[in-house]
Amino acid sequence: MTKVANEREKMNNDAIRKLAVETIRTEADAIEKLAGFIDDDFVMAVNLIFNGKGRVIVTGIGKSAIVAEKIVATFNSTGTPAIFMHAADAIHGDLGIIQPDDVVVCLSKSGSTPEIKVLVPLIRNLGNKIIAVVSNTDSYLARSSDFVLKATVDREACPNNLAPTSSTTAQMVIGDALAVCLLKLRGFTPADFARFHPGGALGKKLYMRVSDIFTSTDVPKVRPDDRIRSVILEISSKRLGATAVVDSNDRVVGIITDGDLRRMLQKNQSIEGLAAADIMTVNPKTIDREELAITAFNLMEQNKITQLLVTHEDRYEGVIHIHDILREGIV
Repeated sequence: MTKVANEREKMNNDAIRKLAVETIRTEADAIEKLAGFIDDDFVMAVNLIFNGKGRVIVTGIGKSAIVAEKIVATFNSTGTPAIFMHAADAIHGDLGIIQPDDVVVCLSKSGSTPEIKVLVPLIRNLGNKIIAVVSNTDSYLARSSDFVLKATVDREACPNNLAPTSSTTAQMVIGDALAVCLLKLRGFTPADFARFHPGGALGKKLYMRVSDIFTSTDVPKVRPDDRIRSVILEISSKRLGATAVVDSNDRVVGIITDGDLRRMLQKNQSIEGLAAADIMTVNPKTIDREELAITAFNLMEQNKITQLLVTHEDRYEGVIHIHDILREGIV
């Protein structure tokens, strides 16, 4: 039996669960210790980036390069312009990415890989500031950088203490800490976030308005003195399950839904002589067309209704139905 087969035989379900828990706890401990490493260098690094006129170039090799790409994505989505530069590619032509006002953030666990040793002097010759995110604070990278952000870990979560696990998690957390501090300094708002995240449900929640999706043409409406037959025809022909009741200035005075019609038929033997005002619900829930669509959805949820009358400057403009919101994938 091979060594691998022996290991598999030993790993029963309980052992798998135990190892998974140990991995999580090892990485959690590593992250917890990072709080004690937030020092003056970290603060100065944040201020350097915030006050800089250029971009942030984030670089690394191996697994650190993958983490660097994630940090770049977080920076860009929260208002800090950033570019990823692979450390190996940098010394084969990509060094041209770096412009005079850029700040370079270099990620490395050991801080002494061959590529880093070649790259760092080249960056220094360009005159750019270097921020190191490194586990070994006595490394070549740490000694050669302007600011050192400690991502020191006692050991990897890997049982062999080899595969980058705790160290890459620590790097990512330091990157997040930088991004969040910069976000706060920039006064980055949900509206700013929406500008950078226009796609998907997240973006739509932050920017899509009622005016983008509500039914604004051929909208159902009746007057308070319209007869029930007219009300039924209006609801049926417009197929929105309700109609607004408006005055002569198109101001909303009530709403009549399919449910109101059913309840009317249950209560009355004859509908002759009944008008819209007799069965309408007064003071219905409305929403301004400039409100966010997610606000409309939340209002429907809170009041257990499926549509809202849309208004603007106190005038009726149409209907937004819960299906309109669901169809857009906002929720």
